[in-house]
Amino acid sequence: MDRRKTISKLNSLLRGELAATETYQQVMDKAGNNAAISDLRTIHEDHRELANEFRKHVHDFGSNPDQDSGAWGKFAKAITGTAKVLGQRVALKALETGEKQGITSYENALKDPDIPPECRSLISESLSRCRSHIQLLDRLLAKRK
Repeated sequence: MDRRKTISKLNSLLRGELAATETYQQVMDKAGNNAAISDLRTIHEDHRELANEFRKHVHDFGSNPDQDSGAWGKFAKAITGTAKVLGQRVALKALETGEKQGITSYENALKDPDIPPECRSLISESLSRCRSHIQLLDRLLAKRK
């Protein structure tokens, strides 16, 4: 196991979770009191919990976790910001696109034979949550047709 590679991968996944929390917060701030806000809060909380778990894992491997979402976060916020101007349906589609990116990142991480077992369960849990988030976002989108 290459500890530096593991830390790098964990920090990359952490940045994705940070980007998710930022973009969900941005959409919720603009959404007001509509019916979707409760569901969006639930997903936001999931991403916040996962970010904390990734931070813990990075610490466990003897390093400092990244503090911001980096380039992906800036891109995600720009897309979500644009989507908010265009309406709630577009904002939800942007969130769904972010969840799909998360799924790809987690699936790729699980394919890496160098990822230690203690990280695999967190990555698998994160993948499962992203999939359930997409189902929830799909239901919200179906209500807005």
